[in-house]
Amino acid sequence: MEQIMEPQGTTEGQTTNLAQSAASKLSQMGERTKQLGNVIQDPDRQKRIILVIVCTALLLDNMLYMVIVPIIPDFLEELQREADRAEAAAPHTNLTNSTIHTAKGNFDLQIGVLFASKAILQLLVNPLSGTFIDRVGYDIPLFIGLNVMFLSTLTFAFAENYATLFLARSMQGFGSAFADTAGIALIADRYTEEKARSKALGIALAFISFGSLVAPPFGGVLYEFAGKRVPFLILACVCLLDGILCLTVLKPFSNRERENMPVGTPMHKLMIDPYIAVVAGALTICNIPLAFLEPTIANWMEETMHASQWEIGMTWFPAFFPHVLGVFLTVKLAAKYPHLQWFYGAIGMVFIGASSCTVPACKTFGQLMLPLCGICFGIAFVDTALLPTLAFLVDVRHVSVYGSVYAIADISYCVAYALGPVAAGQIVHDLGFVQLNLGMGLANVLYAPALLLLKNVTQMKPSFSERNMLLEDGPTGLYDTIKMEQREKKRKGLCTTLDENGIETFAQRSYSEEESSGGEYA
Repeated sequence: MEQIMEPQGTTEGQTTNLAQSAASKLSQMGERTKQLGNVIQDPDRQKRIILVIVCTALLLDNMLYMVIVPIIPDFLEELQREADRAEAAAPHTNLTNSTIHTAKGNFDLQIGVLFASKAILQLLVNPLSGTFIDRVGYDIPLFIGLNVMFLSTLTFAFAENYATLFLARSMQGFGSAFADTAGIALIADRYTEEKARSKALGIALAFISFGSLVAPPFGGVLYEFAGKRVPFLILACVCLLDGILCLTVLKPFSNRERENMPVGTPMHKLMIDPYIAVVAGALTICNIPLAFLEPTIANWMEETMHASQWEIGMTWFPAFFPHVLGVFLTVKLAAKYPHLQWFYGAIGMVFIGASSCTVPACKTFGQLMLPLCGICFGIAFVDTALLPTLAFLVDVRHVSVYGSVYAIADISYCVAYALGPVAAGQIVHDLGFVQLNLGMGLANVLYAPALLLLKNVTQMKPSFSERNMLLEDGPTGLYDTIKMEQREKKRKGLCTTLDENGIETFAQRSYSEEESSGGEYA
């Protein structure tokens, strides 16, 4: 009996030790989780994590935008060949032959429409997404955008026909309208100091550039050696991880800070602001050369310099380095001379214009690198100088809510990239590649002086408080009603006083405090 009892006691002791060890490990894990939560909640660290989340989202969006460039044309050609073989095997008529011939003739148009569908849908959704972001905050739209981009990437991976590819591309445009706009607006909201804001937006622009320029070789190599699905599945996994990080850090469905924040200025009021309109026009025109050259430069290189496939694939990759250099220089110059942001944008547009005009003169691959690097260098100057200016304009002239103003910026980009794949080929066919580049260069050079309108922007100060901006749309409660009445009386030169019986009387007044502080310039 003693021998039997002894093993049982040993077993109970081992069970107790295991339970204590498990409890100790759980306690340690709880402490580490609590420490991690404290680290995440630290404002400075949280800003850095948010910057990582947004930059990853922008990187994914632009990689998905450009990764299809070497994949989809070849994939669609393979689908067309399979359809032709199926038609050849079956009994066919003259009608079938003419149908096949028409499909081949429309092949380039189909690719152009597929490439442009993302920007077109993004252009249509942005007015809605900007208003939605202003109403609910930045975190929920960012999370929605990441989820839609994840589904879009998976659809690309498993698509087997043109209709499914078109659906995936359109879904990406819908997701980008939320993720891109909310991400940029979130950076502007969290980085309130102008110097830090310019630096953070510059980092985001560098990730946009890197995603656009590294995606074609990334997609081409993986497509060649691993198949169509692999590059899209890799991007889908990264997108899923970014969404999980967003859900963990931002906690979009438990954050109620928006209840105490002001309502943003409606988008139509921002669009008629002359300063914002000038910035939006500059963002559109400076991106036209890039948007119009991407679908046309490959054929031109084959015809004029007999470029090989690897040269065509690597056309834009060297331009990444001058783009990053342009972002770095603009951030440094803006920190030292913040009142010259308009001048940096104008210099960038002149760079773009001069570089675009010299593209048709290039005869070799090495020569072509110089103007393309000049275009990307100029775009870096314009974007890095003017995107923070939009946030500053909203701060001083409207309400400091940034969803709608960055939706306008996104619309400006989408106008260029929606027109590019559809219109560029037709312009080259009707007028020629030289005329296309000269027209784009001239447009940039002629628009640069318009940025002089922004010369005195840094001298502005808020004309009204955010509370007064809210009251312009009418009172919503007793406090707002009283404030509205008092403000109307002040505007008429009357002030209210109480007599000995507690009855309101009105006295003439020479000025009001609100009007005296309402100057537009400092």
